[in-house]
Amino acid sequence: MGWAASSFPGLNAGDLARLEALPVADIPQGTAIFHPGETPQGFAVVLSGRIDVHLTGPTGREILLYAVEPGQSCVQTTLGLMGDEPYSGEAVAATACRIAMIPAPMFRRLMDEDAGFRHYVFRAFAQRMADMTHVLERVAFARVEARLAQALLDLAVDGAVTATQADLAARIGSAREVISRRLDGFARKGWVTTDRGRVQLTDSAALRRLAQTAM
Repeated sequence: MGWAASSFPGLNAGDLARLEALPVADIPQGTAIFHPGETPQGFAVVLSGRIDVHLTGPTGREILLYAVEPGQSCVQTTLGLMGDEPYSGEAVAATACRIAMIPAPMFRRLMDEDAGFRHYVFRAFAQRMADMTHVLERVAFARVEARLAQALLDLAVDGAVTATQADLAARIGSAREVISRRLDGFARKGWVTTDRGRVQLTDSAALRRLAQTAM
């Protein structure tokens, strides 16, 4: 089964064949996918890897709006294609990715003609909007310490997080200097140890208790 049939199981054979004929691009880690002000040229289907979408404020501070992984969609691209809106954020390949790009005219035709395709796009859009609402709630109402604790728990692999302080700041909507101070505080309490680009969790239970006091 090809990528199109896996992504859009209800699509007719002709449209599936046309989608399968689209080129698949291999995107190296760190590659910028789009920038603020650009116009979407197509609907990206992520086949493998992860794309992070950031919003940058006037002061240069970044916040991670959401990540796009296989089976998920990019809100900014969907809005741009349906409402002729330019991108306001920036997308970067967080890992090496494989992407199939559905050209804008084909995307709009499928939206007009195929109920299954519309259902996929709107369902993915609704899920992504729910995720973004959750991000906004945490940034607006949760303490920085609780947001950082939750981010460390979410990102940990085998008890360690590989991320810079700038990465963590963007993820929780804070500043690098604030993250540095909070990590120092966690380290003094014995909850983490830190090294350049790496945080080792030494008391996950304490971090979990802190994260649960988010609101």
